[in-house]
Amino acid sequence: MRKGRSSIWKTKSTYSVYVGKKLLSPFHDFYANDKTILRLAANRYFAHYNGEDIESSYWALRKRAALFDVPERPLEILGRNATEFLNHVLTRRSDSLKIGSGHYTLACTHDGGIFIDGILFRLEKDRFWLVQPDGELDAWLLAHSPNFDVSISDPQSRVLQIQGPLSFDIINAATNGSVDNKMGYFKSGFHFIGGQKVYISRTGWSGELGYEIYTLGQKTDCRRLWSDLWDFGQPRGMIFSSMQAMNIRRIEAGIFDSGSDFDTSVGPADVGLSKFVDMDKDYFIGRQALLNRRRRQTILGVLCDGYIPEAGDLVYFRGRRVGFITTGAYSPKFESGIGYARLDFDQSYSDCELEVLSQDGSTYSCDPVQLPFYDRNKLKPRTIATQNPTMRALNLKTDEKGGNDGAH
Repeated sequence: MRKGRSSIWKTKSTYSVYVGKKLLSPFHDFYANDKTILRLAANRYFAHYNGEDIESSYWALRKRAALFDVPERPLEILGRNATEFLNHVLTRRSDSLKIGSGHYTLACTHDGGIFIDGILFRLEKDRFWLVQPDGELDAWLLAHSPNFDVSISDPQSRVLQIQGPLSFDIINAATNGSVDNKMGYFKSGFHFIGGQKVYISRTGWSGELGYEIYTLGQKTDCRRLWSDLWDFGQPRGMIFSSMQAMNIRRIEAGIFDSGSDFDTSVGPADVGLSKFVDMDKDYFIGRQALLNRRRRQTILGVLCDGYIPEAGDLVYFRGRRVGFITTGAYSPKFESGIGYARLDFDQSYSDCELEVLSQDGSTYSCDPVQLPFYDRNKLKPRTIATQNPTMRALNLKTDEKGGNDGAH
């Protein structure tokens, strides 16, 4: 143990949780309290809410940095046919992905609906990690693998995210400079934190500059890793947050949640994801159906003054039901309720007002917004502002409520 390390992490399992075959995070005891609410994704429990002030956590994420214990689960695809197999089951070309890089990709059903999304990383020539947010991806991959010389396994990697404008300062210090400003967006690789080897990617689910740290199964001492990250992060203003703050930011950033914002009933074009489909490939599951599929829906943001949209609320336009809300939250930036609406495609919604019928029967007026709500060019996750102290101060100033960073 490094001299001077805080003793705050000398924890014990105070909050007993029966999880059966589901997996409780190895980091759980570092943050759990009597207000913690757990939810399940990818067969892993995570802190949906941890008793924190959500608005304070949101602004910490926006202005400094936040540490998140996330449930996403990497699956390893290994073997001499790995690229061919991934080209078969995913919409993007895996053979064009360079070692040390990742990209966002989709898996479609044979009917052209979106089964799941995820991030694919290439660790070695014939070794990939496909990071799933939720769902039965492992069974689906195994079902399509018999004709390929590949193995599909769970590396038992747990994932932490450090997100926010100061995340680079923290990860740069924690890796002793190994992660530097040359590590571009969606780049990845093996690095050491406190002498422990981990996999790190410049990705996240917040629309902010951020990094994800992947443990290496039983080889990683998770208690030590958490303490090391906290020792480097806390003096730089990092907090721990449940998923509440991240969920607000991902909605503002136009990031979708698999299974709630889209499902197998919609195709990539319906939710604006066609750019993540390489139709020039000879084959992938769902390609033929997508060639003949007519666009049926669209997804827009909604801005609701005086109401927070909820999943399942119905959306009306000029008295006609045209869709429903998939997700919603209160945005401290806009001081308003925001959310996503999946709507019929055969209608133009520009310069109009929508009505949202809540589940208690009340009606609220909402304005449609093209996604994302702001930062259309994704400058936040693509830019390491901390390289220039003057730019850092400017970014933090313009990121205040009512700032000029590309609102609707």
